[in-house]
Amino acid sequence: MTSTWSVRDTGSTAEADAETLPSVLARWARTRGADRAFTFVDYRDDPAGAPVSLTWRELDDRVSAVAQWCQRHACPGERIAVLVEQSLDYVIAFLGVLRAGSVAVPMYEPSPLPGHLTRLATALADAAPSVVLTTRRHTDAVHDFLDAHDLDAHLVAVDVLPHRPGEEFRPPALSPDDLAYLQYTSGSTRNPAGVMISHGNVAVAAAQTVRVYEGTPGSEVVSWLPLFHDMGLIVGLAAPLMGGLSSTLLDPLAFLTRPVRWLELMAEAGRAITVAPNFAYGYTASRTTDEDKAGLRLDDVATFGDGSEPVVESTVDTFYARFADCGARRSMFRQGYGLAEAVLLVSSSPAGEPPKPRTFDRELLAAGRAVEVASGSTLVSAGQPVEQRVRVVDPDSHRVLPDGRVGEIWTSGPNVCRGYWGRPEAESAAVFRAVARDADGREVEPYPGCRGWLRTGDLGVLVDGDLFVTGRLKDLIIVDGRNHYPQDVEHTAENAHPAVRRHAVVAFAVSDETGEHAVVVAERARQVPPAELDRAEVAAAVREAVAAEHGLAVRDVVLIEPGELPRTSSGKVRRTTCRAAYLDGALVTAA
Repeated sequence: MTSTWSVRDTGSTAEADAETLPSVLARWARTRGADRAFTFVDYRDDPAGAPVSLTWRELDDRVSAVAQWCQRHACPGERIAVLVEQSLDYVIAFLGVLRAGSVAVPMYEPSPLPGHLTRLATALADAAPSVVLTTRRHTDAVHDFLDAHDLDAHLVAVDVLPHRPGEEFRPPALSPDDLAYLQYTSGSTRNPAGVMISHGNVAVAAAQTVRVYEGTPGSEVVSWLPLFHDMGLIVGLAAPLMGGLSSTLLDPLAFLTRPVRWLELMAEAGRAITVAPNFAYGYTASRTTDEDKAGLRLDDVATFGDGSEPVVESTVDTFYARFADCGARRSMFRQGYGLAEAVLLVSSSPAGEPPKPRTFDRELLAAGRAVEVASGSTLVSAGQPVEQRVRVVDPDSHRVLPDGRVGEIWTSGPNVCRGYWGRPEAESAAVFRAVARDADGREVEPYPGCRGWLRTGDLGVLVDGDLFVTGRLKDLIIVDGRNHYPQDVEHTAENAHPAVRRHAVVAFAVSDETGEHAVVVAERARQVPPAELDRAEVAAAVREAVAAEHGLAVRDVVLIEPGELPRTSSGKVRRTTCRAAYLDGALVTAA
């Protein structure tokens, strides 16, 4: 049932099922209509969780109801924004837009969380949707938000739309070339940009994810990741749909409030597959009590996927040690690397293998060479390329670097998207269709059928076939001509004093007339009362530790309250946002 399809804007071809998410849903409704498809466990009113499920046939009917309405109120190709809370209604709304032939803009309901309203307004202004989908619970808030930001769009609640079986509904014929949705990036290093994702891109990416994590019809995905986020959308929605797996979802807040819920749902599911950012594993280990663990069995979990941010070996070790007596094994972990522009996966570690850490000389690594040593900077392998080509390239000369040399990660494959919505073609071409050259200046062939290479903006190194991600190109701290990776400095700072909260530190560089200077911003540890906090002592400890470990002088150490560090929707720290706040004087420097 395979055929070759092409993506007009990228010129790429791939051997893949020439299907779209709506057509696959229709197939499951015909062939497995009574089987459970998606479940959402609601913890808002019941701490034990109230599950609500849809079969494939029920989901297909609800999706068609939304598609019918969208078809009457929007033309094919028009943008329709999804401002729905984490729920089954989100799944229904997103797929309904796709089935109608419109372009989905997966976002979120207006939230008072720091930065959320600004990012939402920026994304909607950029996408200019003609229709906004929400639910009854948030209709008034969404209406007020649209009005306050002068956003003109037709608003409807998807949970009150009736299905009209007698009404003629002819879903348009969708091509893999057609634009499916705009995935707005989390904006960790810039303002959100809409990545244009075709039906072919998402189908290929979803199928890749199922194959990489060895999903079968007996598998179940368990995810708390927000569905508007690229990883949450693929792992929690697109991949299980493409592979015919069942999917159990919960709200991110339900996870953050009591992270053992995530593990409990996996234990109930049996052969469960989950993926989360690295911080989630450390957070779960630290916030789960012995009482929570009583009776918890994780022996049958298939995969603990770790992605979205660099993998820290100590975090994995902490999680494994905490839940080893519950059946968690290091071989369950799958480390990977990806980004929205490649519809999630670029590389992944092999199944059944424990994390593969390697320790490199810190100074040589910062200078661009990976040399193994007994003590230095420890990185965990992000695995090998997933059905695509990956190269490490000098970001200035665009020459492919040999193994062991640090450079920008470039990738090419059918999952790579066509460009950024509303941006000049030259800007998209420079990022999505770059030309790589070998040492002799000859062009390096991209993936068969693709017209170029995606510049990820991430730094990495290939060693013995494994990809190690070293950081963001724009995040490098360069002081006195020496490179420092911010995550290394952050790790040192968070261990410098008990009053510094773990996994809540940001390091960046600022410049003035005297040159570049390092700054560290850290949250206060919750167990240290503000009245007992000696800011001068903490600042001195951080400066001393960073100077001793990295030979780097820290100009300022800023302590902020727990939860105040800017983060993306997936929990990654926003270094650029934090740096901007510091430069604007919005942060108070510790004594």
